[in-house]
Amino acid sequence: MKALAIAATGMNAQQTNLEVIANNIANINTTGYKRARAEFSDLLYQVDRTQGVPNRANSAIVPEGVSIGLGVKTAAVRNVHIQGVPTNTGNEYDLSLTGKGWFQIEGADGQTLYTRAGSFNKNATGQLVTVDGFNVIPAITVPQDAVEVIINNSGQVFARLDNQTALQPLGQLTLANFANEAGLAPLGDNLFAETEASGAANVGIPGDPGYATVRQGYLESSNVDPVKEITELISAQRAYEMNSKVIQAADEMAAVVSKNLR
Repeated sequence: MKALAIAATGMNAQQTNLEVIANNIANINTTGYKRARAEFSDLLYQVDRTQGVPNRANSAIVPEGVSIGLGVKTAAVRNVHIQGVPTNTGNEYDLSLTGKGWFQIEGADGQTLYTRAGSFNKNATGQLVTVDGFNVIPAITVPQDAVEVIINNSGQVFARLDNQTALQPLGQLTLANFANEAGLAPLGDNLFAETEASGAANVGIPGDPGYATVRQGYLESSNVDPVKEITELISAQRAYEMNSKVIQAADEMAAVVSKNLR
């Protein structure tokens, strides 16, 4: 009985859906996190009768066929790159992006990685780094005698040195954009890697057309909507229950047949 196998694919799909929702809820307070959404597609069809062919020689065309679906599969888990709400932290090294764009980070192996989490700090040598110690690209080094660091909306970094009124320029932050942000590969630790699906990074200056602006002293919150996730959770649970009912019904029908054969 195919209904057992079909319902089993539905239960597996809803289990995946539940895991995606659980990860969204777990990251509800993760800086710069982008909620994920599981997407599904139907499996192959078993064709018992083909539409659009003659019923018999020189006869009428069959208007509708008989195709029985064999279940569902997970087609993709897509990150929804919608702007999160900026949260004021008051920390001069916290940066949020308003609009499209990614901070560039130098990974452990020298590979350029990308993040929306602008919770930066400086290391022992004064270089701007992430919370995990990875260097920000391009390199920005804050002097040891700096009493204030100012970063404007265009990503220009200035420092006010001790006993000086004039600002000293330290460098220019740049951002990366992608033709397909959904194609970036999530690596954990708020980092993403470029892939063939995302396309090559297009680097530009914050505030230029198509690029985000920078806000100092803010962090971008997760874009997870708790109400939406709870609604999706209930929907997944009900769908799982309905598939389990199909398995129960198919099992009872098979039991009736087996009893009659005895």
